Amino acid sequence: MRLEQMTVHLRSRSAWEAVELGSALVRRHAAAIWKPWLLVTLPLFVALNAAAWAIDSIWLAGLLMWWLKPVFDRIPLFVISRATFGATPDVSDTLAAQMRWGWKPLLHYLTWRRFSPARSLYLPIDLLEGVQGARLRERRRVLGSAVYGNAALLTLVCINFEIALALASVALVFLFVPMEYLPETMRAAWSLAIDQPPWWVQVGSNLAGWVATSVIEPFFVGAGFGLYLNRRTQIEAWDVEIAFRKLRARLTAAATPFVLALFLVGAGLPMLRAQEATPAPDSAKAFTCPITVPEEPKKTDEPPTLPIVFGEQRVDENRFSKAVDQAYRDPLLDSKRKQVTWEKRDKTKPKPPQQRDMSWLSGFGAMFAFLAEWGLWILVGGLVMILLLTLRHWLPWMRGSLRRRKPLPVEVETEALQLPEILPDNVPAEARRLWAQGKPRHALALLYRASVETMAQRAEVALPPGATESECLRASRRMPDSEDRSLFARMVRVWQYAAYAQQLPAQEEFDDLLSTLQRRYRWAT
Repeated sequence: MRLEQMTVHLRSRSAWEAVELGSALVRRHAAAIWKPWLLVTLPLFVALNAAAWAIDSIWLAGLLMWWLKPVFDRIPLFVISRATFGATPDVSDTLAAQMRWGWKPLLHYLTWRRFSPARSLYLPIDLLEGVQGARLRERRRVLGSAVYGNAALLTLVCINFEIALALASVALVFLFVPMEYLPETMRAAWSLAIDQPPWWVQVGSNLAGWVATSVIEPFFVGAGFGLYLNRRTQIEAWDVEIAFRKLRARLTAAATPFVLALFLVGAGLPMLRAQEATPAPDSAKAFTCPITVPEEPKKTDEPPTLPIVFGEQRVDENRFSKAVDQAYRDPLLDSKRKQVTWEKRDKTKPKPPQQRDMSWLSGFGAMFAFLAEWGLWILVGGLVMILLLTLRHWLPWMRGSLRRRKPLPVEVETEALQLPEILPDNVPAEARRLWAQGKPRHALALLYRASVETMAQRAEVALPPGATESECLRASRRMPDSEDRSLFARMVRVWQYAAYAQQLPAQEEFDDLLSTLQRRYRWAT
């Protein structure tokens, strides 16, 4: 890093001055930023919308373009970080750098740090310094703790600007609609965009978001880089280091001829000695399970068992048959039954859907019951966790707030100086009278005012109203006489000690100063 090649004037600025510095850098290098920005984002915008249109989810393209903003932020950061040190990259260098530069930290910025409100401030730390681990966390704490609120507010402002530009680009279309057709056109556009928006409406909304992002995002990155640059200037004193480097360069340029002569003389002697001293060169077994099949029983001619049961008496066959028929007609013993049902004639129509099982909603009911019972405690615990996680941001503000305030010292009451608008004719006599009356500050103020008027006449300068002591000292350098200049500097020093440090001169010192002023400035006696 060559600080002497920086193209910006480094000094300690306030946070919002640093934001303006970053915006000015973006405006100065606008062509080097927006050319590669368009070459990278525009083809990707077209490709994502085409792929989303193919799967009938065009809204997904707009979401992905918004989510990939940290990837696009590397383009303006690369340009202004190089241009600040006097090496503005061209379009080809910027595009080539996007393939190999800054990919490792993007894993964080595309996941859990995607919604960080201070992304513009922390992105230069991760991409430009290349530190990792505990060192990275320490750098984030040192550089970002003092301006974290400014970076978060910057993010909020840029989001509002993007929303305003996107809505303005949509409203621009209605400027071309005649006034009498405007209400009907607005209603038709609203119904078209809300109910079932066609593909061209969705692509148009994605285009409006991309245009707003392309306009605001480089300024967002540049403002964050300005905050980062200002914090390093404040902590590492870059402005002081640049002054010392310039001083060393001037001293080195003045001593270069002498050092070069000594070097030539000192280097010539060993070479001559070396030339004089150097000489000339030269299978398994199968298992079966037997199954026994039972044989069918043989039919034998056995006598009927009915005579055995009823004896040898004669059975009436007719009565027996009637009894059997009557027994079979008993409905308890009948195995056949006729059932009549109604069926649809047109069986091809689909059956009505059965009632869904909504028992799974009981889980949601239990969850809501749990939140209603324990929700307040969960909220309190979440707030306590947030306070603990953000402890390092708000704790420094609270330090000392509970301590006892020491009573402020009583202010020193001093009498207001009331001097005449026109100097008296005899300034030394009036000064002695004021000193004798116990008004030494009045006397010294009168001498200082008379010395300033005398100095302005002899130096032939016109002092502005309310000129400070430093301005008067610079103007006194134009007086031709060196004794007059040293006497005026002595008068200014005595007056400053009396006015600001409450250190009055002794009587002898006052008399000597008054007599010297009267003699050198030829005041009336």
